[in-house]
Amino acid sequence: MTHIDAGTDLDPVHPTTAPATGRARGLTAAEVAERVARGEVNDVPVRSSRSLVDIVRANVFTRFNAIIGVLWLIMLFVAPIQDSLFGFVILANTGIGIVQEWRAKKTLDSLAVIGEAKPTVRRDGVAAVVGTSEIVLGDLIEIGPGDKIVVDGACVETDGLEIDESLLTGEADPVVKHPGDPVMSGSFVVAGGGAFTATKVGREAYAAQLAEEASRFTLVHSELRSGISTILKYVTWMMVPTAIGLIISQLVVKENGFRDSVARTVGGIVPMVPEGLVLLTSVAFAIGVIRLGRKQCLVQELPAIEGLARVDTVCLDKTGTLTEGGMDVTGLRPLNGSDEAYVRKVLGALGESDPRPNASLKAIIDAYPDSEDWRCTEALPFSSARKYSGARLSEGDGQSSAWLLGAPDVLLPDDDPALTETERLNEEGLRVLLLVRVTRELDDPEVARDAHPTALVVLEQRLRPDAADTLRYFDEQNVRAKVISGDNAVSVGAVAGKLGLTGVVVDARRLPAERDEMGEALDAGTVFGRVTPRQKRDMVGALQSRGHTVAMTGDGVNDVLALKDADIGVSMGSGSEATRAVAQIVLLNNSFATLPSVVAEGRRVIGNITRVATLFLVKTVYSVLLAALVACWQVEYPFLPRHLTLLSTLTIGVPAFFLALAPNKERARPHFVRRVMRYAVPGGVLAALATFSTYLIARHYYTGEGALEAETSAATLTLFLISMWVLAIIARPYTWWRLGLVAAMGGAFLLVLAVPRLQDFFALRLVGTTMPWTAVAIAAGSAVALEFLWRWVDHRFPA
Repeated sequence: MTHIDAGTDLDPVHPTTAPATGRARGLTAAEVAERVARGEVNDVPVRSSRSLVDIVRANVFTRFNAIIGVLWLIMLFVAPIQDSLFGFVILANTGIGIVQEWRAKKTLDSLAVIGEAKPTVRRDGVAAVVGTSEIVLGDLIEIGPGDKIVVDGACVETDGLEIDESLLTGEADPVVKHPGDPVMSGSFVVAGGGAFTATKVGREAYAAQLAEEASRFTLVHSELRSGISTILKYVTWMMVPTAIGLIISQLVVKENGFRDSVARTVGGIVPMVPEGLVLLTSVAFAIGVIRLGRKQCLVQELPAIEGLARVDTVCLDKTGTLTEGGMDVTGLRPLNGSDEAYVRKVLGALGESDPRPNASLKAIIDAYPDSEDWRCTEALPFSSARKYSGARLSEGDGQSSAWLLGAPDVLLPDDDPALTETERLNEEGLRVLLLVRVTRELDDPEVARDAHPTALVVLEQRLRPDAADTLRYFDEQNVRAKVISGDNAVSVGAVAGKLGLTGVVVDARRLPAERDEMGEALDAGTVFGRVTPRQKRDMVGALQSRGHTVAMTGDGVNDVLALKDADIGVSMGSGSEATRAVAQIVLLNNSFATLPSVVAEGRRVIGNITRVATLFLVKTVYSVLLAALVACWQVEYPFLPRHLTLLSTLTIGVPAFFLALAPNKERARPHFVRRVMRYAVPGGVLAALATFSTYLIARHYYTGEGALEAETSAATLTLFLISMWVLAIIARPYTWWRLGLVAAMGGAFLLVLAVPRLQDFFALRLVGTTMPWTAVAIAAGSAVALEFLWRWVDHRFPA
């Protein structure tokens, strides 16, 4: 037995072997233990998660929390506790954000364990499935179609092994591997099988750094998050000079008491900060992950929730998506006088020739058991690009024959009479494979030339019971479905028709290669058959070039390139390791019916954050403008922090939390910043002008002791009523709970005005009747103006 020393260069061509068979046995248990003790294990970081420390740091140490924190500490020393309430609100909000994100992390981590790759490792001559992190240096790893190469290595055994390295090199053509050839982590098997020795594991592997970088928590990378960051940048620019002017006006120009001046200055600065907007976005995303996790949906990149909500075209792979993975042989049609009993033996031997059969071959294996006296002497594994597999068989009587099994319209010329029968069966939605006898060598590029048709194998595909409802949902939501399959176009069209999906059926071999022309053909068609893996990728790109946001679903290796290039890649949990690795969303329950839940969750998040962002930014705009007006007029700032804490809680904080988590089916639209600011700016300007007008009128109306408190109360009433009207507009269309929410917030404010203790606590007391009714009238006029103004904005600046 040869011992491989991990401290020296591994010789992948001569691993430990069994003397009796010559088959590589892999490491022994003692060698594995020795490597684990030396730390030579595949310690790749856990995917899609960040630590609790990172979560706390991200939620606590923010620019705006620092501003609010400093102002809060100042207020704790110079003002009553009710003027420091805003600080406690920030603490509570930050705590909620940390808890929700921690829950989302645990959900992601638990689902990632379920969906992670499980390589097969041969140790002591026995193959066993292990976790990726259990692989050690020198392990012998078995691979087959669809398997992802999880560590770097060198081939030991190959059987028609073809590996796609496009995710690493960008070259789409599969690479044929022979013993001794290197394999790189991040590539995947498209045909054949074999085994390789691990030469680099953990962070030393070729793709480890890329994988670690790509799998980090990616909440910040989305149009929604980047849009909010843009808004906050502009807010900061506006806030700094305005706050300086307010400080000067309150502390230098006006001759107020120091404590009161500081309190009113802080009262002007605090509401400029839309601190809850970032928090609410994080909470909405986190809750979305938790909700989807309960439905066995792994969101590998959080912005995928947002991305799928923006999708207007879904490209569906038929097999495994519209149909279940399994098939049943329903008929055998011998051709050209072939003997059926002989054909059954050929099919049985072909089935046993592939150690990792696909769904079609599994059905043939179930229907036609292998004959003991037949054996395979050479195999040609199935390839999505070729559309056929093959084998050279040694028959029981010593004769040798070569056979191909695959797509009839690929193996036969267009005028062959067998295609007529094939077409008829395809129109019934049946899948048909052709068995042909060949005279050329299997590795001949033209092996199918002059082939002798021997039999048609008829298979029936099992439709997913939920596929029709899911397709109907997409149609109702104005999301176009495109079925893209490697199978015969007529057969795929018949299957789609059974599920209620109608439209033009296209043979992809006749699609134009030029991107613009292909895009036009894709827009016109619905079902596309005989699509090659490279064509799938080109089709996704052509749709994107025409302005479509494209989602691609699939479960096979032929879908990987398209999944990678699509805006959103969706893989089935039972799909190949390669598809799960590149997809942003993995449906662990293998249910296509889960997809509407993902779309709905994304629409809920984006639509609702767009709504509540308007609430927050209306407050920011009117706060900045009020501070500027106060500085220009050289008057006391009308509000203390307690007043704006009350207003923010009732008109923004509480309502925004409920609105952010409410159902929302509207398809997400682009230009988040423009959509939000076109409402926030006019709404905020109108609120500031109306409030300041009430305040100036009240300053002329009230005189003597307590005048400032009366003036503040009148201004607060106007600002509250306008803010409530903004909330009432944002809450549309009304449902019973939305109306109840608006009414409850109004009732809470009336309670504060009616209860003496609350009046004292919040320093709110309406004096007389003239000024309060004036405040109401100004607010009512502003509400009417706001309705007209927002409708004009809708018409003048459509989103």
